[in-house]
Amino acid sequence: MSAPLEARGAGGEDAGPARQRTTAPHAVQATIPRATYRVQFHAGFRLADALELVPYLARLGISHLYASPILKARPGSTHGYDIVDHGTLNPEIGTRADLERLSARLREHGIGLVLDIVPNHMGVGSDNGWWMDVLENGQASERAEFFDVAWRPAKPELRGKVLLPVLGDHYGAVLDRGELVLEQALENGIAGLQVRYWEQRFPLDPATYPDVLGADPAGLEAALAGDADTLARYQSLLTAFAKLPPRDAADVAARAERARDRLLHRRTLAELLSRSPALAAHVDRVIRTFAGAEGRARLHALLEKQAWRLAFWRTAADEINYRRFFDINDLAGLRQEEPRVLEETHRFVAELVAAGIVDGLRIDHPD
Repeated sequence: MSAPLEARGAGGEDAGPARQRTTAPHAVQATIPRATYRVQFHAGFRLADALELVPYLARLGISHLYASPILKARPGSTHGYDIVDHGTLNPEIGTRADLERLSARLREHGIGLVLDIVPNHMGVGSDNGWWMDVLENGQASERAEFFDVAWRPAKPELRGKVLLPVLGDHYGAVLDRGELVLEQALENGIAGLQVRYWEQRFPLDPATYPDVLGADPAGLEAALAGDADTLARYQSLLTAFAKLPPRDAADVAARAERARDRLLHRRTLAELLSRSPALAAHVDRVIRTFAGAEGRARLHALLEKQAWRLAFWRTAADEINYRRFFDINDLAGLRQEEPRVLEETHRFVAELVAAGIVDGLRIDHPD
């Protein structure tokens, strides 16, 4: 097994065989990097694989191993700069125990560990929980302040929405071809509704669930004719979804109420669907009415009510309303000027430094 490796010396200094440290294993001693050796971690070269390199690095006179980003990135990422969770180690490269073993082995040979970190941006999409929360709840999202979104752009149709230039063709053509599919989602006992475009998923605003789940009241009553209790609970749930505070609620208490109640309602929906096969079958039938030529207009009307607007990828240059990393649509900038954003994106890395596992950081694009 091999990995892309690069030896670097500072100030033209010769990297001789002498080791940088003579301290005992696991001892923490701040040192200035003299010669770094970069290792690119990914699913094909994990933390455990780097252990066998350590004696070789010591013979080279390397003072610090310079590791590529190790936080959770998109599945299959080969570079790690498309981080989707700043608080978790990338499971594709190993565990916390693997990282600690590597750090300890390096220290045994007098070598420190420097991490490449990426606080400037995140990979956005279905794998990013913060981004999905913003798409579901818009300005009312608990993570809305994390991303630099212009919620009131010049174009009226984009007010309160995030433009998502992800489509391979113009929206109308994609809709006509049936490539936008309404479907249920179930994760950790929480039910929901989403639109799928090939491998990408876009969550619906829970306040719009009644547009789908309550679309056929007569059919619902017929399906649950022998189960008055489930019928009453389901109808009450539809009312509760419709009464969620709006996405543009400015009041902090209203936003907190929405964050709390939407999850409670979605758990209740999952419970009702699991307990009543008749209700589950009815919901499946209703969702299918949003497919095909007959359901195209209904699906379009539903999408118009969301906190996001799907668009042809070529529109990004002119209409995109969130700050990106350069012009890469699926790398969204983070607002590090906000104390909460700074805290949540750096907490895990700071913990590794405080624990003596990591000796230094290389900050990618500190702007």
